[in-house]
Formats: sequence, C-alpha cells, structure tokens
Amino acid sequence: MSTLAKLGRLIDPVANWRAGRQCISALYRHRELVMEMARREVRSQYGGQALGTWWVIGHPLFQVLVYITVFALVFKVKIGGTLEMPRDYITYLLSGLVPWLCAQLALARGPTLMVSQANLVKQVVFPIQVIPAASVLVNFIFFGVGLVVLLAYCLIRQGSLPLTILWLPVLVVCLALGLLGISFALAAIGVFFRDLKDVIQVMVVAGVYMMPIFYLPQWVPAPLKPVLYLNPFSAMGWCFQDAIYFGRIEHPGAWIAYILGSLLVFSLGYRLFSKLAGNFGNAL
Repeated sequence: MSTLAKLGRLIDPVANWRAGRQCISALYRHRELVMEMARREVRSQYGGQALGTWWVIGHPLFQVLVYITVFALVFKVKIGGTLEMPRDYITYLLSGLVPWLCAQLALARGPTLMVSQANLVKQVVFPIQVIPAASVLVNFIFFGVGLVVLLAYCLIRQGSLPLTILWLPVLVVCLALGLLGISFALAAIGVFFRDLKDVIQVMVVAGVYMMPIFYLPQWVPAPLKPVLYLNPFSAMGWCFQDAIYFGRIEHPGAWIAYILGSLLVFSLGYRLFSKLAGNFGNAL
C-alpha cells in the first residue's frame, strides 16, 4: 500500500468518527467504573499518609506556587499594562502552565497504565478502556485546582474576568479528548516498548521550555522559532492564553489546530489502542 493510501486511511473522517463515537459510548456505559477506578488510583497514591487525599489538592497548589515564586518574584519578569499585553506576568504564566501540567501528568503516566494494571488487563471481561480514562480524570483534579487558583487570582488582581472566559468549556473538552487520545496511544505502545516511559520523561522535562509559557514568542531567537511553532502543545497554550490572558482571539490558527488536533488525536489514539488491545494479555 502506498504512503498516501496509508495516510488516507489514517485520517479517514468516517473511521475516526466511528472510533470516537464508540469510545465515548463505551466510557459512558462504564462511567461508574471509571469513577471508581479514579477513586482507587487516588487512594493508592495517598493512602496511609497523614493528610491522605488532601494531597490531591496540595500537590498542584504547591507546584503552582513554586512556579509563581521563581518566575514572578525571584526573576521578577514584568509584562502587561499595554494593549498588546493587557495583563500581568503571573496571569500569562498560569494561563499556559496549568493546562500543560495536566498534559504533563498524562504523558508521564500513559506508558505504564496497562503494565501497572496487568491483572485487570488479562481479565477477558474487563473493559480496559476505562483505565486510561480514569487516569485522565485524576489528572483533571490537578487541572481544576490550578484553574481555580488562576481565576481567583484574576478576580483579585484585575477585579473581573474577560468575556473570552466563556470559551473555557470548549478548551477543556478539547483538552480532555486530546489527553484521552494520548493516554490510549501511550498505554498501548508502552505494553510492547517498556522504554517508552523513560523517553517520555526526557521529553516532558524539555517540553515545558518549548512552549510560550515562561516567555513571549518574540523573545525567541529566529533560528529556534520553528521549534516553538511546530510543538503541538504550543497551540494548546496559546488558546488558553487567549481565553484568560489576552481576552481576545489573538492566535486564530492555534484555535483551529488545537480543536481539530484534539479530535484527531482522540480518535487515532483510541483506534491504535483498540487495534493492539487483543495482544496486551500475551505481552504482559
């Protein structure tokens, strides 16, 4: 089969629509199991600790505060107060950082999801698609805490929120779908390529500095700008910055890339997961 034919099959809208609908239907059917798996993951992470599940809130809150302290108070980066950059640096920083930290967790956990739940994966009757979904749901606790901190800060500092905040539900749904697709793909590949988790960890460490989060795009030297614009997570950051920081659609191309890309990644990730799922038991 030619390369073009393979590419056509990969982006076939009918096949992707069918796969996406099948995934959503399965997750809705097993929604109670997804919730229980998410609660189980939280209990396994923080069970037996003095503060217990309060660390679900404490960890993201502490991490956000560390970034604010380092970049806004120590480095004392100053922006804002102009038509082009209407708000302060902390708002700019958190607008892109909060969704990235959620994506970072999904990337880091994805390759080990099936391996760590091998006993469930080997059960013929268990709906294994709930495992990545439960993991993403736990990640969204982190996202929710960070988003509340960000919006509260905006209200305290500026006294109001921009009208573009109404686009947040669309952006959050796209974030959930995109991370689901990534988790499905990484979980499937991670069964057969155990080194994937180490590769992803290296990429995650570098990834945050390849996005317009801590700096403005115009600060990047011209030879390095293609890296910034080719990074798919940059579109995610720009969309959240538009909705929360700029208060306008400053990056229309990023919105198209983010929305369409999230839908495509979701369906392709689930298609890959479904295709490889029959071999998980033997590989584990």
